Amino acid sequence: MNGRPSALPDKTKIRYRKFFAVLFFTYATIFLFPLKILPKNVPYSYALYDKTGALIGASVASDGQWRFSPGEVPDKFAQAVIVFEDKRFYYHLGVDPIAVLRAVVSNIRAGRIVSGASTLTMQTMRLLAGNKPRTFGQKCRESFLAVMAEIRLGKAKILSLYAAYAPFGGNVIGIEAASWRYFNRSPASLTWAEAATLAVLPNQPSLVHPGAHRSILLEKRNAVLHMLYEKGSIDARTLELSLAESLPAKPYPLPSDAPHYLELLKKQQPSTARFYTDLDSGLQKNLYRILERHSRALSRKGIDNAAALIIETATGKVLAYCGNTGLDGRNGTTSAVDIVQARRSSGSLLKPFLYAAMLDSGRLLPDQLVIDIPTRIGSYKPDNNVPLYRGAVPASEALSRSLNIPAVRMLREYGISHFLDYLKRCGFTTFTRSADEYGLPLILGGGEITLYEAVYAYAQLMNAACSRSGFFGEHIFPVSTGAAWLTLKALAEGVRPDDESLWRVFAGSKRIAWKTGTSNGNRDGWAIGTTEAYTVGVWFGNAEGQGRQDLQSIRTAAPVLFEIFASLPAAHWPAVPSENLKEETFCADSGYIAGRHCSRTVKGFRPAQAPQGAVCPYCTAVSFTPDGRFQADMSDMTGVYEGRFPLIQNRFVLPPAVEYYYTRFAATYKKLPPFVAGHRGGTQLQLAILFPEQGARIVIPVEIDGTAGAMIMQAAARDIGTVIYWDIDGVYLGSTQGTHTMTVRPKIGKHILTVTDSFGARRVRTFEILDAG
Repeated sequence: MNGRPSALPDKTKIRYRKFFAVLFFTYATIFLFPLKILPKNVPYSYALYDKTGALIGASVASDGQWRFSPGEVPDKFAQAVIVFEDKRFYYHLGVDPIAVLRAVVSNIRAGRIVSGASTLTMQTMRLLAGNKPRTFGQKCRESFLAVMAEIRLGKAKILSLYAAYAPFGGNVIGIEAASWRYFNRSPASLTWAEAATLAVLPNQPSLVHPGAHRSILLEKRNAVLHMLYEKGSIDARTLELSLAESLPAKPYPLPSDAPHYLELLKKQQPSTARFYTDLDSGLQKNLYRILERHSRALSRKGIDNAAALIIETATGKVLAYCGNTGLDGRNGTTSAVDIVQARRSSGSLLKPFLYAAMLDSGRLLPDQLVIDIPTRIGSYKPDNNVPLYRGAVPASEALSRSLNIPAVRMLREYGISHFLDYLKRCGFTTFTRSADEYGLPLILGGGEITLYEAVYAYAQLMNAACSRSGFFGEHIFPVSTGAAWLTLKALAEGVRPDDESLWRVFAGSKRIAWKTGTSNGNRDGWAIGTTEAYTVGVWFGNAEGQGRQDLQSIRTAAPVLFEIFASLPAAHWPAVPSENLKEETFCADSGYIAGRHCSRTVKGFRPAQAPQGAVCPYCTAVSFTPDGRFQADMSDMTGVYEGRFPLIQNRFVLPPAVEYYYTRFAATYKKLPPFVAGHRGGTQLQLAILFPEQGARIVIPVEIDGTAGAMIMQAAARDIGTVIYWDIDGVYLGSTQGTHTMTVRPKIGKHILTVTDSFGARRVRTFEILDAG
């Protein structure tokens, strides 16, 4: 004995080797061999869910099937399908030996195949393999794959795959699609009778169609219900009620409450099948009802399309999204256009951002007077929406009234290129042309925006006013808290045009910062409003761009905006951001920083970090004769005032061209009296040409009888009795007094107009007459 164990016989070694070889092969097959039965590149239906997880929209898969990606299996369906298809599902390893033995015995006795032994796992493998013919070889393959799947995937995954890929009749695949198509509810909401009905359909999908087979479907469903009762899954009362339920009738359409939003998400995330959103289904349906009601009424006026968006101001979450109306087909193919994402002329929607930008730059103060007189800049001549000129208007009022001329003059001062960069930092991505291409019309709708980006920009304006970063992330919103708060204050409290004067009736007691906009040619009607909680945007128009006379934002979009806000919970108005505002003493007449000649002053705020702003240029010391009836000529006082010193008063004095229009609306404005006869102070601010503007290029229409048309030139003098002398190109035309207008018929070409008064004041304008043909 040498102490070493004796060697194993050769036959024993061979048996061990065979055993371990089989063991290794089995292990490798089950755990290492790729399980190639899981579906790849299967087209799924896109599904849209609201904030509660409820389905509110879906679109058919690219192959025309209603098929949702695998998800959770509802318990009622799971129990029903197991008692019907595979009672020992949880006790076998993919192949049920008892079922196999039973099937063999039954088939031998019958002399033909009358019973199968397929488990749910095997059926799942067959579904995933494309429902190949049931040959013996295919059965063996399904059995092998079933064992692999049981070990590799587990029961829950197998049940989920079966529920997702089982056929339920027609183009309906899977439990989720079947639940909505046949019962118009989610799988989790199915009754026991409905779950039992769906449990038997994959075995014979044709049973769901109306006809003689319906009695077979009812019989099978009731059998499943009795099985569930015998198993103890349902009680006698539930069984009784379930047996009384009717079978499904014709299929329901799947929910389609936000089709445009679903299409948007599909484009943004094409590889995602299920979209879980922040949409509020109640709010979404209410928004569509409001929009559709107004859209139907306006369609009689040729305004066929509308869109609206509601977001949560602080977070930017989309709460309701209606990309268009007429989803019933009344508008033809235009209803498919998602207007929320469409580029449209901005109208006046950009004016608040220019106002805020100029506040932060120190070039504008909140109530500073801005000029509103006929204006021509090069070949561009803007006009207000209403053909009136106020001479000068507080900037906040110009914003709330949406006056065009002050906005254009402000943009010229701020700079188009600078403003374009500012808009991009506010979140607008649609301005892709150069500043020269846009020009000054940019502020009046010369550029295109989307409702989506505009709503987010206004929301971020409110977030800035509330001193919160909002949803901009790492990007810095360019508007300061102070400027944002002052801008929104102007939009919430400002004076509105006469046709907007009923807005308080619409808005009720809610405080909303809002802005309307109508594009050139009446092609787009906008309204956007924001509160601390919600920001809402509304658009009306025609998707194909046709303009309509009645397409005015205050009569189309604004009433809808206020109705939407009326349906939303009230929100607090942001508190005064004291740390971000600086109190100043302003001139009560001009809105500028008060100077030493400003008699009336008022306290107010400006953005704290902005430069101080300009001192009032309009209040000045004026000399009067002792009786106050005339202005005193301080350059020549000899013997005029009978030895008495003149009176010196601080007065608010506007330039003649501005004063000419300003006095029509400002009843309290005091014009300066004339100078004493034969005397005149400085001449620089006594005379102005109102029309034509400098550099104007004018087309004079031909009269009806074919004769040359005429143009009316206009000037203004501070003194009522001033005589003005007119000449063009050195040719004297005549004189005027009181009302200073002169009718002329200048020839085609460039001209020089000169006006002079008896005191030596002189003004010169160049203009060009173009061919009317």
